[in-house]
Formats: sequence, C-alpha cells, structure tokens
Amino acid sequence: MDTEEFLVLQNRVRRLRRLDCCAVSDALDRLKLPGVVSGVPQQSGNRRIAGAVITLKLGTGEPPPGPVRHLGTLAVESGGPEHAIVVEQSTGIEAGSWGGLLTLGARLRGIAGVVADGPVRDIDEAQGCDFPIFARSLTARTARGRVIEEGTNVPVSVWGVAVSPGDFVIADRSAVIFIPADRLDSVLDAAEAIVARESAMAKALLAGVSISQVMGGNYEHMLEG
Repeated sequence: MDTEEFLVLQNRVRRLRRLDCCAVSDALDRLKLPGVVSGVPQQSGNRRIAGAVITLKLGTGEPPPGPVRHLGTLAVESGGPEHAIVVEQSTGIEAGSWGGLLTLGARLRGIAGVVADGPVRDIDEAQGCDFPIFARSLTARTARGRVIEEGTNVPVSVWGVAVSPGDFVIADRSAVIFIPADRLDSVLDAAEAIVARESAMAKALLAGVSISQVMGGNYEHMLEG
C-alpha cells in the first residue's frame, strides 16, 4: 500500500470510528444493505472496534503445505491500527479460535480488536489489557490438534454474512456490522447525515421543544434519502 492509499484508508477508518453501530445500521437500512449481526457480546475491552478487515479462516484437516505457522500469527503481522481481525471458526468443534498470546501480539501492533465467529480462550488476559474482543462463546480448549488455519485474508462467512479481506467492520455493545469496501463511502455519508439530524433534534429538546414535536415530524422520516 502506497502513501496515498494509506492516507485514504486512515481517513475512512477515522470517519467510521466517529460513528456507532446504531447510526451505521440506520444507514444500511436507508441504503437497503445487509450486514448487521445482533447478539454478539463484547467479551473484553471497553472500546468499540472499527477498521478494515483482516480475515482468518479456521477449519479441520491437514495443515496446508509450507512452513509451519501458528494459526493467527500471519493475521496479526499483517495488521496495524487501521485494522480489525475477523475470524471464522464454524467447524462446530469446541476449540479456541483466538487466544492470549495472539491478543498480546495484536495489541502490540495496535490492531483495533477481534471479532470471532467461534470460541475464544484466554479471555481474562484480553480483559486485563483492555483489548476488545467480540464473540458469542468462550472456552479453555486449545486449537492444537483440533482446528487449523485454512487461510489469512481469504473470503469468510461469519454468522451468515460474507466478508472479504479489506471490507470494514464496526462493533459495539449494540451489534457487529460488516460493510463491503465498495459501499463504505456511501454508508459513511448516510450515517453522518443521520447523526447530524439526530444532533439537531437533541439540541431542540434541550432548547425546550417538546419531544412529540421533535420526534413526530423528524424521526419517522429519518431514513428517507
């Protein structure tokens, strides 16, 4: 990635980080786009995740040919502050898709956080260093001898949503949301417009306008273009 491409990425991630999942969800509704996943708890960290996606796909069988690497290490080494790691571990096997040393490595790289469709282990370590991880299940069971890395920066499916490397993710306690890279700018524009309208409505409330007047004429038409 050259300097110009990096600056574009940095600006897009900065804009995404200013938003929350509710505003982004509303923008997706306005644009008639999917991508919202509900019910994924934040298992560690007190910050939302927002960034470009590095994918990690785990599965079963024999490791691919080539030098032996611990699963997830390439994903960590590929990332930085503008990135979040998204893991698919949909084998049905109870085995950690992410663990403590990977968390430490990712935190040292400045990676924004991890979203895992699969069990996560060593969550106390992630909580101890305030590293954001979103996952529906936890385990103490190791990946060793149970699952392998099938690929890094390959297409994955998480909770039924197709995610490609370079797509974008935002996650907070309301939802996890995936945004295709080629739709991010339109989603950002729509979400920022919605936030601006809601901010104006909040100011009207603080100025003494009744809530029925503020919300009756504005809120119901919020998602109209």
